[in-house]
Amino acid sequence: MQNFQFVNPTKIIFGNGEIVQLAKQIPTTSKVLILYGGGSVKKTGLLESIKAVLTDFQVGEFGGIEPNPTYETLMKAVEIIRKEKYDFLLAVGGGSVIDGTKFIAAAALFTKDDPWKFIVEGLPISAALPFGTVLTLPATGSEMNNGAVITRKELQAKIPFMSAKVFPQFSILDPVYTYTLPKKQIANGVVDAFIHVMEQYLTYPIASKVQDRFSEGLLLTLVEEGPKALQDPENYDVRANLMWTATLALNGLIGSGVPQDWSTHMVGHEITALYGLDHAQTLAIVLPSMLEVMKAEKLEKLLQYGERIWNLSTDLAPDEKSALAIEKTRDFFEAMGVKTRLADYGLGKDVIEKIIASLESHGMVKLGEKGTVTPDVVRQVLKLSL
Repeated sequence: MQNFQFVNPTKIIFGNGEIVQLAKQIPTTSKVLILYGGGSVKKTGLLESIKAVLTDFQVGEFGGIEPNPTYETLMKAVEIIRKEKYDFLLAVGGGSVIDGTKFIAAAALFTKDDPWKFIVEGLPISAALPFGTVLTLPATGSEMNNGAVITRKELQAKIPFMSAKVFPQFSILDPVYTYTLPKKQIANGVVDAFIHVMEQYLTYPIASKVQDRFSEGLLLTLVEEGPKALQDPENYDVRANLMWTATLALNGLIGSGVPQDWSTHMVGHEITALYGLDHAQTLAIVLPSMLEVMKAEKLEKLLQYGERIWNLSTDLAPDEKSALAIEKTRDFFEAMGVKTRLADYGLGKDVIEKIIASLESHGMVKLGEKGTVTPDVVRQVLKLSL
């Protein structure tokens, strides 16, 4: 196991009806801006419930944050915050709204330059507005981490950033808020969480038994509960387990002290930026082929994964077992209703070089846990993904 430091300051308030705790988490003198996405929080009545809890606060709203939050939209919120002097933010939604709120929180106080520069140039973030979240879509784990991914439409760029200043102060997780999600969003959330775990787990062994077992427990939960969520949308126990799994998949715990990959995510970001596919769709396309191309480097963990997650026999030859493990991974995504080929989304071989060129333009030329996922490797991956 590698040396590591683990700190996560986010307070989790989990369970049915826990929205009543919201007002206690925000300083009493705060002027609160509620941020949300396409308006489902209005249709479900959640926005009104939140306002009812916050009657003693000055409260404003900013809606319209996209599924892949854009710099262009988020900067409009930044202007409002600066002008009207909001000093606490509340993200109500899924990972995109929370990611967008992280950018807004940092950008509102980043007045010395264009906030885009702290994403692409790594300029330090010295301060950010405090914020909390009310989670409605379990998938990204953004409710308990310090990372975000922001899209700039005019540049066709989707770029991640991280900062210790953008951990949520608290996150309210009520599984009941996920009951009304469309099946597509449920499926995307399960696939997203699954691949978050895989990026931290399926690398190479370094005697990290605790992290491996945590990761395997999360993967098994997703395999068991994901299909049930599609069949029985109001099963509280299923939704609770999926919600907590998605949070634990990317709150820093399972990734502490272990090598991490993230090449599938970086390639997926480019596909979304260029062609508009859902984040989880791009991951489901890339991961099986990435595992196939990188099989030799990942073989030992791939065999362990096959045995512990898919119950493959220890007697199988390594080549057969690794191939079956990859096949079962693809089958799981397909069973969740998330297609795994570029062709399923109307994309052909002509997109490959565009994706490669975009990766190169963003400096993504040595990806993976060992820096061996080069543009040539990505080209092989994309050809297998057709």
